Amino acid sequence: MKFSEIVQKLGDSATNNSLPENDVELTRVAAIDEATANTLSYIEGGKFASQVAKTSASALILPQNEALQAQAQERDIAWISTSEPRLLFAKVIALFYQPYRPMPGIHPTAVIHPTAQIGKDVYIGAHVVIEADVQIGDRVCIHPNVVVYPQVQIGSRTTLHANCTISERALIGCDCVIHSGAVIGAEGFGFVPISTGWYKMEQSGITVLEDGVEVGCNSTIDRPSVGETRIGKQTKIDNLVQIGHGCQVGENCAIAAQVGFAGGVTVGNRVIFAGQVGVANQAKVGNGAIAAARAGILSDVEPGAIVSGTPAISHKLHIKAAVVYSRLPEMYQAIKKLQKRLGEK
Repeated sequence: MKFSEIVQKLGDSATNNSLPENDVELTRVAAIDEATANTLSYIEGGKFASQVAKTSASALILPQNEALQAQAQERDIAWISTSEPRLLFAKVIALFYQPYRPMPGIHPTAVIHPTAQIGKDVYIGAHVVIEADVQIGDRVCIHPNVVVYPQVQIGSRTTLHANCTISERALIGCDCVIHSGAVIGAEGFGFVPISTGWYKMEQSGITVLEDGVEVGCNSTIDRPSVGETRIGKQTKIDNLVQIGHGCQVGENCAIAAQVGFAGGVTVGNRVIFAGQVGVANQAKVGNGAIAAARAGILSDVEPGAIVSGTPAISHKLHIKAAVVYSRLPEMYQAIKKLQKRLGEK
């Protein structure tokens, strides 16, 4: 589409822009270092500022930086400036690309229990199994090989990708996305030790995903023995994440790949977990906290704290400790020399 069309579609987000005399036609979007002619790209900040002078892109989304804007204008590159270039770039991608979504309809190989309630304009793919008393909202998209156990409720416009499993009585909100291989509401890991081994504690609770939750491929969210496991609105969960039974995760959290929560973890709103973070049983993480990659959270984390390391401590303190750790061999040698001198005396 023409650059002017993009500006028009973006509305108030693109009020500050520069249009060359020839309204450039754009055919795709790309990263700044991969951009070619007729491509739109973006620069988020000063780290990639040098790319403006050498990019082949025909249009750019720039930060509110007059020097970069002037540089783009000198090269006859169309530009839009904004305080949030990455966000605007995401909106532009959506103008060029929409995820695959089949037309509404039910594949003849789908197995649907007669008591299931199916909303309007729903797509149900090949070999989907929907058990008794399931309720499915309007415009839900269920891709092939999905299994939905009895008494599940799925809100409108939710998408279930191929080969995911929704276990019994799970409640899935509107506008959720469950990716391939994910399992929502499976049995929590509940066993009571006895003299002969283990006694299985039945997991009679439920799992609840509120509106707008996304769950990545091969992630698992378990149901508890009693009560519920709950994921708050708009929380985003990456691939290969394990959320144990009875966890309570707040709204607008971001949980990266290979994070693991033990049972009963409580997480506030707007919390960020980087990759491979582990959280111990019953730990509480406050609103707005951030856990750096591979942090091991063994106890409660205060709201707004940034933690790293195992056991997790203040990120600033962990950086200082890491510097000392790297000097341990040198310090050890110094101590040995000091001990030798003291021994000689």
